[in-house]
Amino acid sequence: MPIFILLFLIVPFVEIYLLIQVGQVIGALPTIGLCVLTAVLGGALLRQQGVRTMARARHNLDQGQLPAHEMLEGIALGIGGALLVTPGFATDAVGFMCLLPFTRRWLVSHVLRRVTVVSAMGAGAYDSTTRRPQGREADGSHIIEGEYERKD
Repeated sequence: MPIFILLFLIVPFVEIYLLIQVGQVIGALPTIGLCVLTAVLGGALLRQQGVRTMARARHNLDQGQLPAHEMLEGIALGIGGALLVTPGFATDAVGFMCLLPFTRRWLVSHVLRRVTVVSAMGAGAYDSTTRRPQGREADGSHIIEGEYERKD
């Protein structure tokens, strides 16, 4: 909890400092224009990358694979979009890192290496190397052993 309080105190001061420094170099109106431009570019990039990520998630679901990468990429896209709408240059840098495909995939892979994703599609965890739930066969089939009794 203290880290969030620290972030809420430090980030605005860093942003104000950077805005003042850039404003002194290029002027107030170009600085404001640059902030608006990054927000507009971020919105367009968010829309494009969001559609691509949703298409990949849908494809993985159709193949019977858990779209864990795509779900985390969607979270990163949301965070990146929020940071780009926030005025400032430091938040824009982090926001673009979340929106650009190569840096976003690196961040998501880094997170997936550190966590275990439990699959609701069956027992076991998500295997990040094969991008499917552990215990699932290569052809997508899943064998469930059990007994049943038919009552008419």
